[in-house]
Amino acid sequence: MTSTTADSLNHSLLHQLLEQGAIDIQATDLFDSAPSPLPAGVSFSKVEGMLLGLAVGDALGITSEGFLPADRREFFGEIRDYLPNRYNGREEGYPSDDTQLAFWALEQMLEDGGLDPDRVAARFCQDRIFGLGSTVRGFLKSYKGGTRPWWRCGPQSAGNGALMRIAPMLVPHLQDPSPELWVDTALCAAITHNDSASIAACVAFISMLWELLGMSEAPEPQWWVDAYVRVAKELEHREDYRPRGGDFPDYQGSLWRFVEEKVPAAFERDLTTLEACESWYSGAYLLETVPCVLYILMCHGDDAEAAMMRAVNDTRDNDTIAAIVGAAVGALHGREALPDRWVDKLTGRTTDSDDGRVFELIEQARRGWWESA
Repeated sequence: MTSTTADSLNHSLLHQLLEQGAIDIQATDLFDSAPSPLPAGVSFSKVEGMLLGLAVGDALGITSEGFLPADRREFFGEIRDYLPNRYNGREEGYPSDDTQLAFWALEQMLEDGGLDPDRVAARFCQDRIFGLGSTVRGFLKSYKGGTRPWWRCGPQSAGNGALMRIAPMLVPHLQDPSPELWVDTALCAAITHNDSASIAACVAFISMLWELLGMSEAPEPQWWVDAYVRVAKELEHREDYRPRGGDFPDYQGSLWRFVEEKVPAAFERDLTTLEACESWYSGAYLLETVPCVLYILMCHGDDAEAAMMRAVNDTRDNDTIAAIVGAAVGALHGREALPDRWVDKLTGRTTDSDDGRVFELIEQARRGWWESA
């Protein structure tokens, strides 16, 4: 299948799913609007930084995932590098599901010349997933059952399992931006999480990454919230999300409105990232993950290392939050902003034994979707 054919099919499929109410987002003109071309002179280093930032953030966090920040600090102190891993006890960067699913999607798109959602869904089922979450487990069970099309296999879940892997979706569109960037992102998100907040968050984050690739310096702090809300509020339609912990137990509404109300308010109060992230609980639910990501970037978006360190040390679901933050600061600042000690000790695995695969896929993407154009 050529990329042009895939784009046409995906565009038609998304509009069909929207008409049928089979994908949990609102129809919007965004899906017929192309992003602006990237400025002349943008270096592939920024794309590489985005992809490596995701993998490095995941690897920095996975060895202490799920700890309360206070307990993590008591056990490990301030984490600045990889901790000894469970495979061989070495201080090297190993992946969890964040890296695996992101780079398996990239791998499949490289093979197919673009996004074929059914083939990406099948790729997610081929190898063992490390740290498998309940929503993806539900997707795997439904898809492997073989009785449903892929778009009926993703549970309605506002977990962060789609957002954590979504960054590679912009890579096939780098040199030829079109509305299919948003189409492909929505479809890919819905593979595992067919949920209004999740799909909206994925499209909003891809829009932010696209803008970050074109920036030469860090944006003003409020930009992070404004850029997210501008896109997400067009797509979200559910108003029944509620916090499961933290300081806002009475909130009920959309994710985008929670972000708009709570994140700038925390910034105005000059809360530390730890204080702010604790206030909305900092777990794997999007009402926790997205505010943490945006607040960390508001405070530390001008410093890639500092931003990733705060994600790793100050949150509960720290591997995923660091992966998302890492993708953002990598896209903004480029590969050069990621400390060599992190990249050099990253194994680059996506399975039990494919060391270096992450680096190979990035190089294939460079040749296929950057240099060839």
